[in-house]
Amino acid sequence: MSIHRKSVAVDGLTTGYLEAGQGDPVVLLHGGEFGASAELGWERAIDALAQRYHVLAPDMLGFGRSAKVVDFTDGRGMRIRHIARFCEVLGVRTAHFVGNSMGAINLLVDVTSGAPVLPVRSLVALCGGGTIQRSEHANALYDYDATLDGMRRIVTALFADPSYPADDGYVRRRYESSIAPGAWESLAAARFRRPGLEPPPPPSASRPYGRITVPALIVEGERDKLLPRGWAAEIAGQISGARSAVIPAAGHCPQIEQPAVVTDLLLDFFADVPQRKVSA
Repeated sequence: MSIHRKSVAVDGLTTGYLEAGQGDPVVLLHGGEFGASAELGWERAIDALAQRYHVLAPDMLGFGRSAKVVDFTDGRGMRIRHIARFCEVLGVRTAHFVGNSMGAINLLVDVTSGAPVLPVRSLVALCGGGTIQRSEHANALYDYDATLDGMRRIVTALFADPSYPADDGYVRRRYESSIAPGAWESLAAARFRRPGLEPPPPPSASRPYGRITVPALIVEGERDKLLPRGWAAEIAGQISGARSAVIPAAGHCPQIEQPAVVTDLLLDFFADVPQRKVSA
């Protein structure tokens, strides 16, 4: 299956994305670590999903080939609204949404808000939604110094399998993505605040999950170094009809470490989502 790298202007902002397949739309939202992109986050899952679905994987603002812009008062909201407009520009009226890490948090923030903007038909949250535990691994993500050693620490934090940080080529690929023009600056700048201002609270696992009315699947990695065990079942238990799953031998990016297991899980889940009603 051919994966096409494309670009579109969304409200004047360059937006890079990957596209493959035909059928009902599936929108994939990548994580928020330094160097993240649609390609790095989803390249091992797109082919299998595109056998049955029209897959769209955008680079969120500040990442990949999308515009390097920052909203200092509502950064998360800006990214969510940008993805909603991206869908509108591409004519996507409703879609299955799958998010990893920050992408999953953004999904959950939107669907539990008082006024969701994403055209969500169903949602899957992969390793995003629980409360990140402060540790050397979390510090590696937050305190990245734009060095190869720093990127190796990020890769160590993201994956259960030690072969990933040991792979110099893979680490360098993520490193090069992290130092592309504007990439490091846009993520680092989001943490700027004037002296004396209290830092914002971290993303919380406590949300009004009862507001979610679409089919939902919450997924954790069995060996995730960033999130506590059992968070996925805890959140799914607060959503009517939701499912949870644990991916064996996977860390914070199970769609990369265990792509076949994850894509099989997604395809089974999507197949159970009620068909869209066609307007007369």
